[in-house]
Amino acid sequence: MDLNKPLAYRMRPTTLEEFVGQEEIVGKDKILYRTIKADRLSSLILWGPTGCGKTSLAKVISNTTKYNFIKLNAVTAGISDIKKAIEESKNAFLNPNGKCILFIDEIHRFNKLQQDALLPFVEDGTVILIGATTENPYFEVNKALISRSMIVKLKPLEPEDIFKILKNALVSKEGLGTFKIKIEDETLNTISKMSNGDVRTALNSLEIAVLTTRVR
Repeated sequence: MDLNKPLAYRMRPTTLEEFVGQEEIVGKDKILYRTIKADRLSSLILWGPTGCGKTSLAKVISNTTKYNFIKLNAVTAGISDIKKAIEESKNAFLNPNGKCILFIDEIHRFNKLQQDALLPFVEDGTVILIGATTENPYFEVNKALISRSMIVKLKPLEPEDIFKILKNALVSKEGLGTFKIKIEDETLNTISKMSNGDVRTALNSLEIAVLTTRVR
């Protein structure tokens, strides 16, 4: 366990089965679940509030499909970074199976030129684009990209889902399982409800509580 990495990072799911919440999207009878399992993935725009699992879902998709995963943040990346990512996806040495997911966090921050630079490579299948945004993509994302993508709207997590994630974090070896923690379910319920559907906030709160509590 690397305590230098936040608990929320360490507890990210790696499979669809580990992914908690958003059942109306990734439940076993839902179209996205079937698309991922069948390896028939098309480009996606994941739209939802912070802490609802957009980045985690993108990583799970990458793990499940065995696609190479390249991540860019639209706040810091430019056209040169896009071109570099495309070249990497085409490189047989770096990407031997030829399949690549280009994940762009906060894709609404890309300007028109940056979004236009993506279009040809999404169109010809060089990359599968997964964009994450907290803003309405129909207003913030290039219409040509929208027309070539499945729009997936995620909701804030339910308190019971967050409670389940917190309970798992207490016993997981990647989470807080190496600590001897005594905590009441009532406390976990309170954290779950006060996080307003943001699992990252809930995990950060739990981690701070554990690491700042004196052992008696």
